[in-house]
Parts: sequence; C-alpha cells; structure tokens
Amino acid sequence: MLKKIVAVSGKPGLYKMLSQGKNMLIVESLVDGKRMPAYSKDKIMSLGEISMYTENGEKALHEVLELLKTKAGGEKLSIDPKAGNDELRAYFATVLPDYDRERVYPSDIRKLLIWYNLLIEKGYTEFAPVQEEESANQDMPENEEAQVKEKEEKKPKSESTK
Repeated sequence: MLKKIVAVSGKPGLYKMLSQGKNMLIVESLVDGKRMPAYSKDKIMSLGEISMYTENGEKALHEVLELLKTKAGGEKLSIDPKAGNDELRAYFATVLPDYDRERVYPSDIRKLLIWYNLLIEKGYTEFAPVQEEESANQDMPENEEAQVKEKEEKKPKSESTK
C-alpha cells in the first residue's frame, strides 16, 4: 500500500501515484485531490522505501507507522505536529524508544506525524507491505480476471489461404 504513496521534494503533503509516463509520474494530492505531473528531475520517494534511523540500524517506515497507530488506537494523533522540539522528541521516544537521537531531527519527526495524520484522515490504515501477487490480483476486479482468462483460453484463428 505504501509503495503507491509518494512524497515529492519541494511539494507539501503526500501523493498517490496514478500512472507512469516516459519521464514523469502522474500523482494525485492526498490533501486536495489535484492531479499533477512529477518529473524525473523531482526527487520522488515512495513511503515503502523510507526508513527511520535507530540505535540498532534502521526501521522501515511501515513499522514506525504501525507503532504510531497502536499508540494512537488507530485515530489521529493527540500531539500537535507544530509542538516544540523537546516535546516532539519526548513523544517519539514513547513510540520508538531506540530511535537515533543524533540522526533523526525534530523536522523528521514533525513530517512523520503530519504524514501519519494525513494517511489516517484519508482512510489509509493498513501500513504493512502486501505481497506482490496478492496486490496485483486485488487491484484487478473479478470480472476483469475472468475476461483475461477467457482471452487466454481462446484459440487463435487459422490463417486463410487465398
């Protein structure tokens, strides 16, 4: 699920990836629903590829989002993302106690909290990665799957000789 949600540097909020062109992606803002192109020169990061630094290495973003969801009970967070740096660090330490305090800045925590609230607000509540085969089949409605199977079963027409 998080692989289709992207952050575009220089642009606020998160975007849902709709389609891909030669040198760009077509993305839709989760904030206002507007569609726009994200070109190859823009730095585009899939949420499925982002991780947070911890004392023992890195923790995938989906795991951190699940921890936030558990702490908040599946609701929006009670802490204001615009809170002071010390308050943000103290709150994040309750969520992820072993985060690397030297490499994770308050701005990173603030961005994570904003992203979490936006995802919850828009109905994205499952953060765990989905198997590729399962996601491909889930994206395709059942009647389309049947049509694809029917096309595969049809035998090619024989060539006419004239």
